[in-house]
Amino acid sequence: MNLNRRAFAAALAGGVAASLVSTRGVAAGPPAARNVVLVHGLFADGSCWSDVIARLQARGLNVTAVQNPLTTLPEAVASARRVLDRQSGPTVLVGHSFSGMIVTEAGVHPNVSTLVYVAARAPDAGEDYAALAKTFPTPPASAGIVFDGDEGRLSEAAFLRDFAGDLPEARAKVLYAVQEPFQKALLAGRTTQAAWRTKPSFYAVSTEDRTINPDLERFMALRMGAKTIELKSSHVSMISHPDAITGLILEAAGHGS
Repeated sequence: MNLNRRAFAAALAGGVAASLVSTRGVAAGPPAARNVVLVHGLFADGSCWSDVIARLQARGLNVTAVQNPLTTLPEAVASARRVLDRQSGPTVLVGHSFSGMIVTEAGVHPNVSTLVYVAARAPDAGEDYAALAKTFPTPPASAGIVFDGDEGRLSEAAFLRDFAGDLPEARAKVLYAVQEPFQKALLAGRTTQAAWRTKPSFYAVSTEDRTINPDLERFMALRMGAKTIELKSSHVSMISHPDAITGLILEAAGHGS
């Protein structure tokens, strides 16, 4: 399903994006999965999933958080594939922010049954994500990215205000302290396939997002036909709304909410 901006605006006006059911099997129910693989994006590490991990483990699921190297897209995808190779049976692959690129590429892995995007990039195969993003207003966090040579990170002010703005400042400062720098080459990567075209997909939009434009998130969710929820959240909804994100993952795993 290809959508242009005019069609997207019409869909939003009709309230379509708030509650969507994928045409790729979500309506009939995703296959039951006991495994969940979580991938973090930029300005973070695997610990950003801690609250969600604890909740999923309490429901008896086998959970693994990938430590995304944030070097190049092929290397990041390879790190996720190695974890997927170790899973036994159907697996829900979950990505936040930039790692939606990884979910989109690595999600074709035979162990992956369902995809979950959390305020995440969801490009089509070969799509220039940067060009797509430029068709929407630039989010404030973009101005807060600083580089030391080829190594990029988010400034403390931008991290606290534009990345984790709905968290208590003390919690946000801890997350800032463990921020994993990324390599500039990572941003040049393009996916070669789009797993969401063949796998049931779910999407959590952050309506107060200052890192990815919320309307861009809605556009990508609508285009992929994802079952979509909207949360009044900053970019890090898995931290500020762990119950809702856990519920979405459980639904994707075929375990209700």
